Amino acid sequence: MTTLVEAVNRGLAKFGPDYITSPASAIYRIYRDTRFSKDKTPYKTHIAASLWKRGFTKHACGGLYFSVSPKEIEFAGGVYMPGPEQLLAIRRHISEHHARFRKLTMNAKLVSLMEPLKGAALSRVPKGFDPTHPAADLIQKKQWLYFMTMEPSVAGTPQLLEEVLNRFRAMMPVVEFLNEPLKPAKVTIEDLLG
Repeated sequence: MTTLVEAVNRGLAKFGPDYITSPASAIYRIYRDTRFSKDKTPYKTHIAASLWKRGFTKHACGGLYFSVSPKEIEFAGGVYMPGPEQLLAIRRHISEHHARFRKLTMNAKLVSLMEPLKGAALSRVPKGFDPTHPAADLIQKKQWLYFMTMEPSVAGTPQLLEEVLNRFRAMMPVVEFLNEPLKPAKVTIEDLLG
């Protein structure tokens, strides 16, 4: 996985250099958090990596994700767990630039490679936003994500790198849009050490 993340980083240098993330930070640990689970199996059955924008901490901005398991390969990109400040900033940004955002989400290459935009949403438009806004459906969201799975047969082949890079390249304009209104976090030494 370290070798794969390094190869993904080399690819990102061409279309998303700000998302290059060291393998040590990008790769999730293999140990499961069993504290609140009935299943005490100590290890995960998949391996995953998350790459996010330089200057931010994980989950404080839009990013890219992939995982490999014996069952499937997963690809994702977007904003998954924004804090209250990030959530408000993204909603305001979408409300002001909704036509551009919709155009990005309907890109033919992106639509052909990923499933439609997903994400948990509120039951109505949040307070402070016009419920009749043309982008009310997008403003209601709490997450803006692309996600898709693929059969695991390419996992052990050189094709996997191309599959990851093709999807990351297609998602990058949307991820960049979602990051435009966000301000980099103050990074502590603990954040840098993982």
